[in-house]
Amino acid sequence: MIVDAHQHFWSLGRGDYDWLTPQLEPLYRDFLPADLRPLLSEAGVRKSVLVQAAATEAETRYLLGIARTTDFVAGVVGWVDMAAKDAPARIAGLKAEGMGCLKGIRPMIQDIADDRWVASAALDAAFQALIDCELTFDALVFPRHLEHLRRRLDRHPDLRVVIDHCAKPDIAAGAFAEWSTAMHSLARNSQALCKLSGQLSQLSPTQTSEHVRPYAQQVLHSFGPKRVMWGSDWPGLNCNGDYATWLAVARSILAGLPAQDASDVLGGNAVRFYSLAED
Repeated sequence: MIVDAHQHFWSLGRGDYDWLTPQLEPLYRDFLPADLRPLLSEAGVRKSVLVQAAATEAETRYLLGIARTTDFVAGVVGWVDMAAKDAPARIAGLKAEGMGCLKGIRPMIQDIADDRWVASAALDAAFQALIDCELTFDALVFPRHLEHLRRRLDRHPDLRVVIDHCAKPDIAAGAFAEWSTAMHSLARNSQALCKLSGQLSQLSPTQTSEHVRPYAQQVLHSFGPKRVMWGSDWPGLNCNGDYATWLAVARSILAGLPAQDASDVLGGNAVRFYSLAED
């Protein structure tokens, strides 16, 4: 079973997508289940994980509503104000409201001014609440955040963490060495997983999908195929590709793996990490 471990929906009329402007022309419209369903069907993807795109709890509730009425959405990764004094109560409340649909939380770390935010001791109670509520943590980070994420994981080794989009290496600039060293160190010294997603968005206009290959291969080497999961990052990938192309690229990269390992990356690992139903 293929699982898309990372996709989004949004409705512009909600007004809480601060980053989404008319300049992002391919993305500046509503993207809803009816838009994704035919792409999943054509690609043979059975289930998806719906990930937040706005830093509001209202959007999380909106996504939970979609999940409850959409047969292919197997879980939601939402947002909560982890810096709030009552963050543990907010997390527990959203978990209860989700009625099994809420699988994890994702603060938008890449947009936070303080690169050290994720390691702040003030967030300890919120991270402990994620563990207590059996929720996962999606780390939306750049390479510069990895050392601070490592400090967080050292304090909470039981936290189930996945790094989104391979930590967004600057493939356009060829920034491989420092990124790969930091990712390899984090993989060796934590139980974190990594999403093979978002790489087409890191290419320059003159690069091809082949420029993704060494980065993906490094992730598979560092984390191992049991700790990597494929995701589309749809509709974000529409800026520099499309759904079918990215799945084909991923299949090509995974072609050298044993069949079970490739199956784990394309679905099995997401099912286990997010505790998704397998029906």
